[in-house]
Amino acid sequence: MSGRPDSDLPPDTQTTPEPTEDTPDDLPEAEDEDLLLEQARRARWGSVGTGALLALAGTAATALRAADAAPALVLAAYACGAAVCALAAVLGARGRTRRALWTTVAGVMVMALGDHFD
Repeated sequence: MSGRPDSDLPPDTQTTPEPTEDTPDDLPEAEDEDLLLEQARRARWGSVGTGALLALAGTAATALRAADAAPALVLAAYACGAAVCALAAVLGARGRTRRALWTTVAGVMVMALGDHFD
């Protein structure tokens, strides 16, 4: 025999109560679905807002660099990055939040590349 026979506590001294029929283990299915829908709605609005904000920032950077006589490659990079971020906002509005996230990352990388050329 490998172990003490009294290593388990007797049922009357255990600290965690056993689940009964009166206390449910998890939320009802309707509340779970409502929670998932709310999370999806927040993700959509977050991706739309982020994509739109970054598209606006890219457009403003393009306008500011154009007034400063920056090289054409820099202007093209900022404009393309802004367009990609606008596409991410559209994808987010349609519920494609994962694709919108990656598209936003790609748009920011393109804008960063334009900043690197400056």
